[in-house]
Amino acid sequence: MAAAPRSRWRREAASPFPRSRLKMAARGGGGVARRGSRVMAAPEEPSGGRAGGEPGREAAGLSGGRCGGGTAAATAVMFRCGEELVSGESEEESNGVNLMEFSDEILLHILSYVPCTDLVLNVRKTCRKLATLCLDKSLTHTVLLQKDYKVNKDKVKQLMRDIGKEIYQLNMAGCYWLPSSTIDHVIRCKNLVKLNLSGCHITSLRLSKMLSALQHLRSLAIDVNPGFDASQLSSECKATLSRVSELKQTLYTPSYGVVPCCTSLEKLLLYFEILDRSREGFMLSGQLMVGESNVPHYQNLRVFYARLAPGYVNQEVVRLYLAVLSDRTPENLHAFLISAPGSFAETGATKNLLDSMARNVRLDALQLPKAWINGSGLLQHLKFNNPFYFSFSRCTLSGGHLIQRVINGGKDLKSLTSLNLSGCVHCLAPESLFRKAEDDIDSSILESLVVSCCNLRHLNLSAAHHHSSESIGNHLCQLLSRLKHLLSLALPVCSITDVAANVEKPPTQPNAAPQTFGKKVRVGIQTYPRNLTDQANQKIESSVFWTLMGSLRFLETLEIIGSSFSSAMPRNEPAIRNSLPPCVRAQSVGDSEVAAISQLTYLQSLTLAQLPNIITGSGLVSIGLQCQHLRTLSLANLGMMGKVVYMSALLDMLKHCKCLRDLRLEQPYFSAGAQFFQALSHCSSLQRLCIVSRSGTLQSDAVMSFMASCLEVVMCHMFMGESLTVCRNLQQSIVRSFQADRPALNVVIFPLLHEDLTEVIRDVPMRHLDEITLFKSRVAEEPPNLWW
Repeated sequence: MAAAPRSRWRREAASPFPRSRLKMAARGGGGVARRGSRVMAAPEEPSGGRAGGEPGREAAGLSGGRCGGGTAAATAVMFRCGEELVSGESEEESNGVNLMEFSDEILLHILSYVPCTDLVLNVRKTCRKLATLCLDKSLTHTVLLQKDYKVNKDKVKQLMRDIGKEIYQLNMAGCYWLPSSTIDHVIRCKNLVKLNLSGCHITSLRLSKMLSALQHLRSLAIDVNPGFDASQLSSECKATLSRVSELKQTLYTPSYGVVPCCTSLEKLLLYFEILDRSREGFMLSGQLMVGESNVPHYQNLRVFYARLAPGYVNQEVVRLYLAVLSDRTPENLHAFLISAPGSFAETGATKNLLDSMARNVRLDALQLPKAWINGSGLLQHLKFNNPFYFSFSRCTLSGGHLIQRVINGGKDLKSLTSLNLSGCVHCLAPESLFRKAEDDIDSSILESLVVSCCNLRHLNLSAAHHHSSESIGNHLCQLLSRLKHLLSLALPVCSITDVAANVEKPPTQPNAAPQTFGKKVRVGIQTYPRNLTDQANQKIESSVFWTLMGSLRFLETLEIIGSSFSSAMPRNEPAIRNSLPPCVRAQSVGDSEVAAISQLTYLQSLTLAQLPNIITGSGLVSIGLQCQHLRTLSLANLGMMGKVVYMSALLDMLKHCKCLRDLRLEQPYFSAGAQFFQALSHCSSLQRLCIVSRSGTLQSDAVMSFMASCLEVVMCHMFMGESLTVCRNLQQSIVRSFQADRPALNVVIFPLLHEDLTEVIRDVPMRHLDEITLFKSRVAEEPPNLWW
């Protein structure tokens, strides 16, 4: 691994808060205070980004000067010479301040939040000063197009023609809508050092031609699709690959890709997305193509990461990549991470690899399949240097082993910034042999964890029953409130319950089905409080969860997920028709707990799933009003399953979410009608919408009106209970009406319980499928800043 990325990982643990961001006009809702002609910086706020996601200026990437996305027209108006600071203000209100009176440093910072295509193709044409500033090296050195859904082939061509020689880092990840011929224009970027083409269409010949011209390239990310042929790579291309030290490769077919050509690899990231069956229904084999080299060069490897999608073929292929590592473990290896769902059995070769690692290397990051850790003494023998990331997801690791073997008996682990214990049901108990998953946790283990890992910024405790005892001061929420540097947190619903409150309430019958049947809520009258004061009065603010939310001032990502929740849309299987009932301890979690989340001023991403006691959804309104930076919202199975009891509150909430970009709703019997889409139209920044609803209905006219009013929407996925004919007609209508103006438009409208659902899902671009369509916990899913 190169020194620069490693230092970036270290920097995340070096200070309690990341660098301050001077927002100014770059984000809606403030950032610049004016006093006469002076510019005052906004208060310090964190910029840690989404857990495990791609880092950048903001969590969702460089996305525009304002929360609305920074369109070309709006940007040009904002920077037009002689205009006031805020469009539409009178001269008295703006005190006559002109953007052009600001220093170059301030203007460059403002411009850094504007998409590069807008800067080069539009903003620089407004006046001479901006013409110079827009071509400043600080703005053209790194070009991020991965979230610029309005970019097209012609814009890329013009951009490369104008500033190609000034670009050193180019990120086009997920630009699935661009034709493969667009890649030809990258050749103009002769000085490229980093290039990310994940999710882009590229053939072996085009890749060869492009890489032959990029002699300075050191970091590369590509997809390997069916038909890839390494024998078509020219000698000049292989020479470039021999100098590449960082490679990210997404495999859609069994292949080594370009790995054998990369003889200087220090960081290797592999994403296995190979399906077990072809479209024609034939079983695929994990054997590699005939003639491919089977000798990847790992001698300089520092970081090895592999993420497997479900499927046997993916496991077969990754074993071929690991075979070379088992023969000779790189001496400088310091991060070894394999993320594999389900069962991934250990073999003789992998055992030899782990034994060699235990003898020869000291690790800083570790993630292994659960079968490789469960029941083995591996952790006792592995040596760690200054670890920054651990993932023991779905392992049967007990709290005793966690403290003794990983945290060294509670010794100082200030270097650890990210910890994933999702699905690790016994990780907060002293031993797991005779323990039931629902038994109370041992608070002393959690306390040791909190004290030792005091700089944690990303913590995932979801998919387990973490029940606190009645001991005063030892509740899980009270202990976690000491982690003042947390940026992202995932918890099971039952873990945030006040123990005293549960004791006072009558016990819930274990055989009851609270999510299926319940007393109907009166329709037509708003039952939630109309202002925050009333809501605060209704909530006893001494509750442990309310206190936790108040103490985590800089939290950006929060997930509260039921321990037994499973999405109706698994990856490669038919839709799930029945869901498990929520944990008994979770029965009291409802509107007041949701209202507590509104204390998180800087919240950017929120996931709530399987909260059974949602009655009116009043807490959602508080979040909409208070959390003005919210960009990603995912709600699933809230309240009773037979009725969407929180619909009225959701509609009110959406009217305040001006920065919301991604919305995912999963709820049976959801009615996506005129009222819903009218409220959703207030979310002017919305880009992606996904609705999953068994027996849900939709109104085609309302969908079309919504798409016409929300010009930024580029993804519309709806899996409902409508007929196949209704779904196809609506999908075709949307594509015909809006595809021309929105090149990145991706529309999938399909019956949720249809037998061909898996075939439809396989055509969804990986960016949307992985980030929003499929439900999963994303906190600490990957090490922070794993890829740029």
